[in-house]
Amino acid sequence: MFSHCRLGLSAVSLLVLAAAVPVAMAASPADSQQTARVWFLRPSSGIAYEVQGATPAIYANGAPVGAIRANAAFYRDFAPGTYSFAVQPYGIPTGQVNTVQLSPGSQTFLQIAWVPAWQEGYALPDHGSEEACDFFVLNMAPRLARAYLPGLTAQE
Repeated sequence: MFSHCRLGLSAVSLLVLAAAVPVAMAASPADSQQTARVWFLRPSSGIAYEVQGATPAIYANGAPVGAIRANAAFYRDFAPGTYSFAVQPYGIPTGQVNTVQLSPGSQTFLQIAWVPAWQEGYALPDHGSEEACDFFVLNMAPRLARAYLPGLTAQE
């Protein structure tokens, strides 16, 4: 049975694009001794029709960072430290956070993905839906993220 929540990645074709990452998009933070850069990506592959137009808000330690459109990416520079990143629930509210330690000069890539809640360890609701999904903040491998960046719309 096809699941409209499943996230399909074609890493092989995306790695071909890795060499085309614009220099500006791959640049390090302006003051790498004082900040850490966090990229937020929402690739369009695997986006379910019902959330394609959604622009979920992203939070760092409870403070708004920005909202992200489908097929877009943006970054923010943060002071080094420990941050809990969360995204506005659209499906099953899980309360999921992704806690990340940011070091000076580092770049972290976080994907905002629409996935089945059970894949992230959350129990399905009592109504028995096998398709219970929500947005999650997931770590993304730098190499894969850099392959996606050229095909994403830059967002402020």
